[in-house]
Amino acid sequence: MTNIDPQEAYSLITKNLQEVLNPQIIKNVLEVEKRPLKLYWGTAPTGKPHCGYFVPMTKLAHFLKAGCEVTVLVADLHAFLDNMKASLDVVQYRAKYYELTIKAILKSINVPVDKLKFVVGSSYQTSSNYTMDIFRMANVCSQNDAKRAGADVVKQVANPLLSGLIYPLMQALDEEYLGVDVQFGGVDQRKIFVLAEENLEKLGYKKRAHLMNPMVPGLGQGGKMSASDPNSKIDLLEEPKQVKKKINSAFCSPGNVEENGLLSFVEYVVAPIQELKHGNGFFEFHIDRPEKFGGPITFKSFDELKQAFKDEKLSPPDLKTGVSDAINVLLAPIREAFQNSPEYQEAQAKGYPVLTPEKTKKAKKPKNKGTRYPGAQNNDKAVNDAVEKLDATKIEDK
Repeated sequence: MTNIDPQEAYSLITKNLQEVLNPQIIKNVLEVEKRPLKLYWGTAPTGKPHCGYFVPMTKLAHFLKAGCEVTVLVADLHAFLDNMKASLDVVQYRAKYYELTIKAILKSINVPVDKLKFVVGSSYQTSSNYTMDIFRMANVCSQNDAKRAGADVVKQVANPLLSGLIYPLMQALDEEYLGVDVQFGGVDQRKIFVLAEENLEKLGYKKRAHLMNPMVPGLGQGGKMSASDPNSKIDLLEEPKQVKKKINSAFCSPGNVEENGLLSFVEYVVAPIQELKHGNGFFEFHIDRPEKFGGPITFKSFDELKQAFKDEKLSPPDLKTGVSDAINVLLAPIREAFQNSPEYQEAQAKGYPVLTPEKTKKAKKPKNKGTRYPGAQNNDKAVNDAVEKLDATKIEDK
């Protein structure tokens, strides 16, 4: 166990979270067992990671600082089970892409990646024991329970595949097979966490605690930033001009601080990263505002920024400028890591191949020339002469 005080460790572990289930389990490990808390965070490599991933990354930094043993699960089989978003072959490259992206994010915010343990799901999820436990879990968990558990995570369609019901059962079992005390994820994972708490003990396994971070809102009106919705997110390798374009088209109503994904991004991403780099309480948000609108301005607290926007002393275009610049600063080292790594580039090319539609020549439609085009009259005369000649021949024959 590190020398950190148990109460201080608990504060770090639960900092900036939206919800904690079974906190007593965590306190017991820290205060009674006096050992490092074992924790895992899982991510299914489906669509490309976006800026919302900065939120769990800052929490991984808090966990490490609190002396936790942290495992990152790259859940490749979960990605395959999520309504066939990708084939198994493609998923393997996406898993590598996710691992390299996560490491690039963490390095960019000064988090030591050597203390993290990376595990690919298929490395243990195809074992005979794990398979048997899926059968055992299926024997104690109803269809409705499994469907409800995955409702906010697995892609919902009119005629869902059976794979969507297996997904939450596996996520619950991962807690046992990774040997952790806690599972960490977004608040959208809550129903799966509850499924695990209600059913793992039926298999003879212990109940775990669960930590949930808030979800970063998308760029539109309502909804979370999602890897499957390109209009709601900013990819981590997005070019600066594209970032500005997306931010400029984001929903941002004057004075509206309740439905404002840009302010939420500053609160949940920019502010925590600044604290990681500069210490608790540090906040500095600069907006390069034109002189005719008051000139450049710097806010020293998020509350000050939020109040200025609420009072309409800060306009949506100016807030968008500040957020665009802040995002591009965060993404610059990640873009650089990608450009300097052939392995990273290959993982993207084969994990997210660009599909080019086949070019097919359009069949030419015959033109309807009608009877008024040049030469039409001559043709008509020739036809009439031929008819008259035929009639004359018939008369002679008679």
